[in-house]
Amino acid sequence: MNIMQVEVVSNEEHIFSGEASFVVVPTLTGELGIYPRHEPIMSLVRPGALRLTVPGGPEELLVAVSGGLLEVQPDKLTVLADVAVRSEEMDQARAEEAKKAAEARISQAQDDDSLAKAQAALAAAIAQLKTLDYLRSQKNK
Repeated sequence: MNIMQVEVVSNEEHIFSGEASFVVVPTLTGELGIYPRHEPIMSLVRPGALRLTVPGGPEELLVAVSGGLLEVQPDKLTVLADVAVRSEEMDQARAEEAKKAAEARISQAQDDDSLAKAQAALAAAIAQLKTLDYLRSQKNK
């Protein structure tokens, strides 16, 4: 079976470490599908749903990422995410509230530091909402 080692880490915690047979990563130029033995690349990650197909798993494992860096080697894929949350830890109402709060903090930011923190919080909330939308679309198929 063709598998690759996958590591997904955020600034706060180790999100996933294991094997996958296919990974879809949201990048600045669009979604990138990666199979084992892919050519080495590096890319910036945009907010969205990181989707992993795990051998023996019944369905995709989803992780919301708010941005970061992707590195692909033939036998290993690493995502260094600014913020990452597993789909089972997400809540629609909480993500929508976090988005509204971040938007309010952006409009009230007094300096570059508070603006950057508010923008990071907004990206994290948008990533969770995109992931939850993807989950809903898959359930309706």
